[in-house]
Amino acid sequence: MRIIPYTDVFAPAFHDINAAWISDMFVLEPHDEHVLSHPRAAIIDKGGIILFAEHPEHGIIGTGALMPTAPGFYELTKMGVLAAARGTGAGGTLLGALIERARGLPDCDTLYLLTSRRCAAAIHLYERAGFVHDAEIMARFGGGYARCDVAMRFPLRDARP
Repeated sequence: MRIIPYTDVFAPAFHDINAAWISDMFVLEPHDEHVLSHPRAAIIDKGGIILFAEHPEHGIIGTGALMPTAPGFYELTKMGVLAAARGTGAGGTLLGALIERARGLPDCDTLYLLTSRRCAAAIHLYERAGFVHDAEIMARFGGGYARCDVAMRFPLRDARP
C-alpha cells in the first residue's frame, strides 16, 4: 500500500469514499456536502492536505485530510476506507501519514478530530495512535456537525522527539 497526495483526478474518490461511510451511519450534512464536492477550495487552497491510500491491486481504497480551521488548528477530517477494504490496515497507514504531515506543518499547533461514539472502531484507532479526548476541542469546534459527540486532540508538539 502506498500513500499518495491529492490531485484533482482523485476528487471523485475523495467524495465517494467519504459519502459512502457518512451515509451508511449518518446523514450528509451541508458542511459535508461542501467539503466533499469542493475539496480543492475547502481544504487544499486553504493550506490543508488530502492523502489517499492506494492498494496495488484495488487502486484508491481510503482517504483522509488535514483541514485548517483556525490559526494554529487543523482538523483531521474526512477519513474513510472503502467498506470492502476495511481490515487491510489502510486506516492506520493513512492516520500515521496524516499525523506525520501535521507534524511538518509549521502553522499546526493543534491537531484534533471530531467524531461520534457510533464510530467505535475509529475511536479505538485514534486512541491507539495517541489521540486523547478533549472537552475544550468539543466546546470550540464540536458544534460544527450534528453527529459530533466526541472530540479528540493529538499531543502534536509533545510527541516530537
